[in-house]
Amino acid sequence: MAAARVLRTWGRSAGWMICVRYFQTCSSGHVLKPKCMCVLGYPSFEYSHPRHLLKTAAALHGQVVQFKLSDIGEGIREVTVKEWYVKEGDTVSQFDSICEVQSDKASVTITSRYDGVIKKLYYNLDDIAYVGKPLVDIETEALKDSEEDVVETPAVSHDEHTHQEIKGQKTLATPAVRRLAMENNIKLSEVVGSGKDGRILKEDILNYLEKQTGAILPPSPEAEIIAPPPKPKDRTAPIPTSKPPVLTGKDKTEPITGFQKAMVKTMSAALKIPHFGYCDEVDLTELLKLREELKPIALARGIKLSFMPFFIKAASLGLLQFPILNSSVDENCQTITYKASHNIGIAMDTKQGLIVPNVKNVQICSVFEIAAELNRLQNLGSLGQLSTADLAGGTFTLSNIGSIGGTYAKAVILPPEVAIGALGSIKTLPRFNQKGEVYKAQIMNVSWSADHRIIDGATMSRFSNLWKSYLENPAFMLLDLK
Repeated sequence: MAAARVLRTWGRSAGWMICVRYFQTCSSGHVLKPKCMCVLGYPSFEYSHPRHLLKTAAALHGQVVQFKLSDIGEGIREVTVKEWYVKEGDTVSQFDSICEVQSDKASVTITSRYDGVIKKLYYNLDDIAYVGKPLVDIETEALKDSEEDVVETPAVSHDEHTHQEIKGQKTLATPAVRRLAMENNIKLSEVVGSGKDGRILKEDILNYLEKQTGAILPPSPEAEIIAPPPKPKDRTAPIPTSKPPVLTGKDKTEPITGFQKAMVKTMSAALKIPHFGYCDEVDLTELLKLREELKPIALARGIKLSFMPFFIKAASLGLLQFPILNSSVDENCQTITYKASHNIGIAMDTKQGLIVPNVKNVQICSVFEIAAELNRLQNLGSLGQLSTADLAGGTFTLSNIGSIGGTYAKAVILPPEVAIGALGSIKTLPRFNQKGEVYKAQIMNVSWSADHRIIDGATMSRFSNLWKSYLENPAFMLLDLK
């Protein structure tokens, strides 16, 4: 077969721009007569041909492409559209945020892979979007001629060619970095990227600002965290956390989505685990004094210091002595996997429901580093922006239910973990010291749940006693810290 090549020539005649398209048969070298001619600015005319009519011009407008929802991992097949950052008619660039979606495990921001104009949104807010299906239609820039097209272009000087190459480069930066640059009126084209393939990082923006203004910016966003105002000591009536329901007189049925859907799956699996419960009380009087001394120091570093970092670190020290509590079992409970990392999860109550992000590698973290990571997770959790990485990989869990209220709780294990602790509220109660004298003690109750298939009561009790000793005598932790 003879291969045909599309040739395109441009010429000027009496001020007219004329485009002629014709076929050249590569095997014979014969050139067919023009089949179609268009004069830009004048009505087009065409030659007749016994077979077919040839279209005259390449796409002058951009191509509309369907931007599909890619696989975001963790076996997620569907997500809920929570927020659109664009609307029809908006212009977007590569890496600009398109929308925020929420799966049953995390919230994810979807960014654009194209430069162009948004032509269509396929979903409304709270609609279910499926992996592999279109999210939006984007009209991209006019397509370049394909490799088969032969284009006659005027010669360009070396300087002009270099300028065009630089102008045509794509600036690589995340939406957060672009936002930081925009807030400080910085052109990304003026910043030298230090990341892979010249990607501009946050540090590059900060260094550029420092050189331009001489200002020294904080090395991390942790210093931007503002401590909440102190709570009043006087007891006040609880404030409703949500608007009162509007009674319409009709029942309403809605699908279970998002984190609630994940809870259904996880708790259904937890029903297969025979739970063993163990409760005790912990005297936090000494820990409270230590925390009051350290709070101003942590606050000066931009970190809010609560009791949780101490609880988490004490749990990690206990897990070093009782590694079976930091393990997991297979579905049929035939094998045990002892986890090297202490990824301790913290149950959080958010607007989206119960979520359990975890602090990674607690065994090598200081109390301050744990506090900084907790601040980050709590901030993202309140905004509904926790990533899949923040929620995955937990090996042991603590639930601070006492921050809301309550003394005891029966915590439910999160498979494939084998243990969980629920912490009650801290109360001032009378207790006796070693001399038999009554003093005001800061008492917190803890309720442990363990998988009784592999963990016996004695192991749970010994772990709880060790964890309790670290909290009642915080100096003891110094002996085992690494």
